Amino acid sequence: QVQLVESGGGLVQPGGSLRLSCAASGSIRSIDDMGWYRQAPGKQRDVVATITSGGSTDYANSVKGRFTISRDNAKNTVYLQMNSLKPEDTAVYYCNAEVLSTGWNRRTYWGQGTQVTVSS
Repeated sequence: QVQLVESGGGLVQPGGSLRLSCAASGSIRSIDDMGWYRQAPGKQRDVVATITSGGSTDYANSVKGRFTISRDNAKNTVYLQMNSLKPEDTAVYYCNAEVLSTGWNRRTYWGQGTQVTVSS
């Protein structure tokens, strides 16, 4: 079994910053791509940023220059630093990870989601 646990969400004023963390634990042999997604009320879940095991990153156009994804492979943790937050960034943020388990099974796992609200 593999679990992803997110933390760091909350309420922030426009222009503010938040840092999300997502730690993977359990029967992990290795982790390939990791990512952050978000889902606003009434909308589909969209990708925010992804990062490979080698550190290559990709961002949605709406967050480029404001958000930074990073990871600590030793801790099986991915981060999302969010700066210059806007009300339209309000959503539930989910992390995911492509995990190769100790049983040699490969699948994608999701965290439970953390709420980010940007409002004055």
